[in-house]
Amino acid sequence: MALAELTVRDLRCIETAELSFSSGTTLIYGANGAGKTSILEAIYLLGRGRSFRTRLNERLIRHGQGLCRAVGKVVHAEGTHALGVEVQKGGEQRSATIGRLNGSGIRNLSELALAFPTQIIDPDAHKLIEESATRRRRWLDWAVFHVEHGFAAAWSRYQRALLQRNAALKSGSAPVSVWDEELAREGETLTSARERVLAAVLPYWTEMVEELVGLEVSLSFLPGWDRSASLADALAAQTNRDRERRSTTVGPHRADISVRVKGRAAREVLSRGQQKLAAVTLSLCQLEFLKHEHDLRPTVLLDDPSAELDHSRLERFIGRVRRLESQIVVTALEKDFRLFGEPESLFHVEQGRVFRV
Repeated sequence: MALAELTVRDLRCIETAELSFSSGTTLIYGANGAGKTSILEAIYLLGRGRSFRTRLNERLIRHGQGLCRAVGKVVHAEGTHALGVEVQKGGEQRSATIGRLNGSGIRNLSELALAFPTQIIDPDAHKLIEESATRRRRWLDWAVFHVEHGFAAAWSRYQRALLQRNAALKSGSAPVSVWDEELAREGETLTSARERVLAAVLPYWTEMVEELVGLEVSLSFLPGWDRSASLADALAAQTNRDRERRSTTVGPHRADISVRVKGRAAREVLSRGQQKLAAVTLSLCQLEFLKHEHDLRPTVLLDDPSAELDHSRLERFIGRVRRLESQIVVTALEKDFRLFGEPESLFHVEQGRVFRV
């Protein structure tokens, strides 16, 4: 599965651009601020329905415009998919992100991820280790989504029940327990799926982490409540506390992946460069798992991959990426960037304009 064509309109500094890609490596080069990362952002938008740089899609819209758009063609074994995502600026209401697949509107942006799986490794990768559990849940859930086919529907039902329960808690008078059964049922389903996938990914992590990071770093799953009790029992036991806090304090929405070095949180022990290497390893071991266990090769986006990596670690990282046998789209400052071999497609970005070389 690979991206063959991309058209971008009014996204960040890109007014208009049309690119065609090989199934191997594409290099996009240019000065800092020219718009290279914006092209990666447009590709990521096609596969995820959101940006990797901001939580607010509205920020993708070029200044002075009312919407931005990314349209692409993805080639897979059975044929092609035509994908499109449009972000519309909100007035008094929130902005809207609208997806299309093969000419038809879609109900959920997760349909894009099935049609075009993609993963990003960028200079902010260290945040996966350094920041909140939300990023690490998202990291795990992306893989779970692709291999546990009931996961997306269960997550959607869980989120609806969670919103209703939290609304009841905030009102202070509405009954809360009426939502507990559905929340517990779907939450147990989500958690079991997460546990299965992380257990399957762990051997790839163990095999790779010492090579790339140079330390023994452990991963473990924290489900969001004490698994010695059922989620139903945990919800019931925490009802009074939840009423005080006016939100649901246990459940898979509070899950995390613990990353530790000799029993201490990795973010307290590892340097910024080591955190980046650990985060890169998380992404790579996940991609190795998908390739070897499920014959899935997502498109890999690499934004300035040599930043903050010393020569020896960079060489090992490059070797691991090339072994994935995935489509790669990489950005660099210089045209002669060849760390991932001779690019099959080459583009120069200058002041928001994209030129095929």
